[in-house]
Amino acid sequence: MTLCTPARTTNRPRVQRPHSPPEPPRRFRIAGADLSASVAVFLIALPLSLGIALATGAPLQSGLVAAAVGGLVAGRFGGSPLQVSGPAAGLTVVTAELIQLYGWRTTCAITVLAGLVQLGLSAIRVARSALAVSPAIVHGMLAGIGVTIALAQLHIVLGSTPQSSAVDNVLGLPAQLAHIHPAALGISALTVAVLLCWPRLPGRAGKLVRKVPAALVAVIGATAVAAFAGLAVPRVDLPSWSSHALPGLPEGPALGIMAGVLTITLVTSVQSLLSAVAVDKLVAARPDGGRGVPRSALDRELAGQGAANVVSGALGGLPVAGVAVRSVANVSAGAVSRASTMLHGLWIVLAALLLVPVLDLIPLPALAALVMVVGIQMVSITHIRTVTRHREVVVYAVTLSGVVLFGILEGVALGIGVAIAVALHRLARTRITREERDGRQLLHVRGQLTFLAVPRLSRALHQLPHGSDVVVELDGSFMDHAAYETLSDWTAGHLAHGGTVETTGPSGTRIAEPTPSAAAAHTCCRPWTPWHNHQCGEQPDERPDEAVETPRTTGLKLASGIGKFQRNTAPLVRDELARLAREGQTPSQLFLTCADSRLVTSMITSSGPGDLFTVRNVGNLVPLPGEESGDDSVAAAIEYAVEVLRVESITVCGHSGCGAMQALLNAGPDDPPTPLRRWLRHGRPSLERMVSRRHAWARISGRLPADAVEQLCLTNVVQQLEHLRAYEPVARRLAEGTLSLHGVYFHVGEAQAYLLSGTDEVHSYDDVFTQVMPTEPLEAARAS
Repeated sequence: MTLCTPARTTNRPRVQRPHSPPEPPRRFRIAGADLSASVAVFLIALPLSLGIALATGAPLQSGLVAAAVGGLVAGRFGGSPLQVSGPAAGLTVVTAELIQLYGWRTTCAITVLAGLVQLGLSAIRVARSALAVSPAIVHGMLAGIGVTIALAQLHIVLGSTPQSSAVDNVLGLPAQLAHIHPAALGISALTVAVLLCWPRLPGRAGKLVRKVPAALVAVIGATAVAAFAGLAVPRVDLPSWSSHALPGLPEGPALGIMAGVLTITLVTSVQSLLSAVAVDKLVAARPDGGRGVPRSALDRELAGQGAANVVSGALGGLPVAGVAVRSVANVSAGAVSRASTMLHGLWIVLAALLLVPVLDLIPLPALAALVMVVGIQMVSITHIRTVTRHREVVVYAVTLSGVVLFGILEGVALGIGVAIAVALHRLARTRITREERDGRQLLHVRGQLTFLAVPRLSRALHQLPHGSDVVVELDGSFMDHAAYETLSDWTAGHLAHGGTVETTGPSGTRIAEPTPSAAAAHTCCRPWTPWHNHQCGEQPDERPDEAVETPRTTGLKLASGIGKFQRNTAPLVRDELARLAREGQTPSQLFLTCADSRLVTSMITSSGPGDLFTVRNVGNLVPLPGEESGDDSVAAAIEYAVEVLRVESITVCGHSGCGAMQALLNAGPDDPPTPLRRWLRHGRPSLERMVSRRHAWARISGRLPADAVEQLCLTNVVQQLEHLRAYEPVARRLAEGTLSLHGVYFHVGEAQAYLLSGTDEVHSYDDVFTQVMPTEPLEAARAS
């Protein structure tokens, strides 16, 4: 599941087991679920495409062109198999403004240029950067676009024509209400009533008929009423394809053209990527956990959208983007591959060529009412509640107002500015209060501790009496170096004057740090010191003539190590272990890694007692459910961690030079069925994934693996994450959004960890392992 599938090169190591049978020739097969899903999506897309084209003021065929290209091109080359692309309501305002300023032919050229920019952005792999935009800004932008659409289409619903801006549409409403066109209003009212009532039909019969899309029923009903009643309302007029307008050279000011290209690129990219993320969540929520449907590769999806915009603009179509409504319908209809999206594009082509007389009967007020309802639904109550809960309603409101009053780019820029201001305000807002309780001085610090709060923190600390017992309560998630140095220096001085200092977290949990004397006494000791050849203040007993350790010397070394723990480490961790013994374990993650002796999990993850629920086995393998054959230990650990301990994440950690992966590569068909061979059969899907042409090769920090063993080690991490999704408790928690999966690769020789690229929220993996760069600790004062 790469974001942008790399072409296979000749310098890639080829791995082919000699006993593997030749791959059978591929046949193009269409699943029944994909065929039925494509029809459902087509029935929704057809009226929406015409309605969006009407709302933009573009030729009506342009909506059909964009829908067909979105299905065929973006569906074939995009990275989200079940996402449906086509003309989007979110682009209506942008496209309408461009058509008004530069004309239709130039707008098509701008669409082509925007597609080329998207292809360039996908090549430099910046798709995930779009997800860094605050959701409040994105939801505010879409809501602002929805308000603008609804105001414009309301004029068509009333029997007139919309004005050039949302403000003008609002100002023109009183005059429009005084001259209502009854026929147009009646058809529009009927369309809205069917759209709202159709999904709520009760009973078993209602459940059956609700399978027909409400948009299609509304448009068909309005068309039938207008035809039989002989109402004088404007209707769809599809001109001959021979006179279809194609793009021309851009004409207009260069800055204006560039702004149009930037706006189309921004809106189509962000909307498509967010829609792809939503599709992944919907697929994961299926009863089977979306098994067999690969996760979205966002850079590839961006490339597919770029290619679709180039083709759509070149053929005289509207800009193309991933659309949520049609994508949800596709997933809900049970689609299992990209064939459903491509077939829906094919049905659009056939309808545009063969159903023109039928399409010409559709009343324009019905399409306007359909798009108006879509625009109103873009102002989501759920989104408003979400941004309110996260205290970002100001960002949402400013973005929405800016889009309605000034335009999309201006509104988004205002939203970004307000979001930055809110973030800086939260970062700088630190409340420091002091009180005395039971003879102890309590200093409460609320908020983030940055250099901006250092003067107030220093003043408050130095106002505490010398020699007093002090409790410092830190209620924040961030402390920078300046604040940490201030707190540490004051603590050392206060202890020197005979006082005591206890630092606690927001829940009152003590944040333990070794005393200066203890640190001085064990300056060479670290949490990971009990490893081979380590000596603390002792000289190793060098006896070169004894090359092989006897059981006696090994036992003495074990006893010596335990003694050093009791002497050096136990005094520092005794309080924490006593607390864990009282309260029980509450680890935050399940860490599944290899049994290799060179992997020290606490060292790699900088974790301590109670942090990790660790499972180790040969090859860090996760057997698929039902394939344990008498060894249920891994499945039991997964069930216990997910259901009982309620861990928040599961990490699969592979490593370089894995002996299990080497054994897999060297295995032959006639090898005896030893216990090791029987266990390693759970790793065969990783080997099959690596040699399969359906999966791109995993990469490590942009480079190809050094050899076949490293390639299999990387691929095995990705494959075991897929196996995890097959477990019912894991799939359920993923669908609830309360669990995330992570992949890690540790290069032993380099002492370097690599993190599998992906978004934890959507569980999207790219088969690209990114180096974890060392950074200065920002929360050193909270390390327990």
